Amino acid sequence: MALAFSTTLRNSRLDQITSAVGASGFLRIYDGTRPATGGTATTLLAELTCNATFAPAASGGVLTLNAITQDSSANATGTATWFRLVTSGGTFVVDGNVGTSGSDLNLNTTSIVTAAAVSVTSFTITEANS
Repeated sequence: MALAFSTTLRNSRLDQITSAVGASGFLRIYDGTRPATGGTATTLLAELTCNATFAPAASGGVLTLNAITQDSSANATGTATWFRLVTSGGTFVVDGNVGTSGSDLNLNTTSIVTAAAVSVTSFTITEANS
């Protein structure tokens, strides 16, 4: 049987992401194979700016990020396969998978084209019990 954590503990763990990202972090979207945790990134497709207040306190085991400013001009053309949340200074915080459904970050399309706008309308991270 898997571990099960109280909602208070799950919320606390999620709030550590907010603390780690800090003010005005970035959501970076990449193509290629996701590296080992925090490893060398592949091709950067887009970089979106997180709100100066990253997220309110987690609730019910869910962290809901505040507004994320779109990247009005994507860096490269490719297929989005993974993302990285980083601090304003570029320090690694979280890596995750990208897809159109059932992924850590779901986009309406994973096809990104150079100079096209890339936006994320909402982003939640869930700390669930198994």
